[in-house]
Amino acid sequence: MTSSPDLCITLTGHVAHIEMRREAPGYIDMDFVTRLAGQLEALDADDDCRAIVLSSAGKAFCAGADFGGVTQGTPDPGPFYQQAMRLFRTRKPIVAAVQGAAIGAGLGLALVADFRVAGPSARLSANFNRLGIHPGFGLTLTLPRLVGEQQAALLFFTGRRIDGAEAQRIGLADELVADAEVLPRALALAAEIAESSPTAVESTRASLRLGLAERIAEVNRREREIQIGQMVSADFREGVAAMAARRPANFTRT
Repeated sequence: MTSSPDLCITLTGHVAHIEMRREAPGYIDMDFVTRLAGQLEALDADDDCRAIVLSSAGKAFCAGADFGGVTQGTPDPGPFYQQAMRLFRTRKPIVAAVQGAAIGAGLGLALVADFRVAGPSARLSANFNRLGIHPGFGLTLTLPRLVGEQQAALLFFTGRRIDGAEAQRIGLADELVADAEVLPRALALAAEIAESSPTAVESTRASLRLGLAERIAEVNRREREIQIGQMVSADFREGVAAMAARRPANFTRT
């Protein structure tokens, strides 16, 4: 367990805190996700760690993914997602402290966690369709698993951003606290979990998530196949351009 400039790891008692430190707007890429997965796997092997908190040092939890080259004609998010799938195979409970934006792949990252603590200023969005693309990061399984198929469809089709209060109302956030209390409360929740038997918690978690990683991987393969075709479309280019210009998109089905 070794910290890096953009991934700071501390262990206090039996709670590990992983703080993501990236420059605004806080995108994640394949290298970052690879190293994050490695840190989670190292914590799985550390008997002193019984629960994990994932947070961000910036204003945003995570504003999305940088696939690298996608908008320049090399459209394959596969290597990124291959590393992201490792996050779902970890064994120890994770609490996400969600402040600010958790958008697109950032929402997918928040849903890797078992629990989410959010503040009123949190902004969560599955904005893929707004970009002219199919959802990824296994979200077509993980999001309806939490909020139900109807709410998931509404969030996917509209790409709307919801705040922390709405996230709690629909089950996307487990606890809502003042913005300044998001990280302290996430740490306190992790500490409460760590008071239980670690072997019992891990075995119970494994039962609750039985087959989940495998189902997510299968869903993600379909997501990737569809995204590869859509990432060369005019609609995707228009969606990305509209987002960058902060204007409505003019989609054409091409």
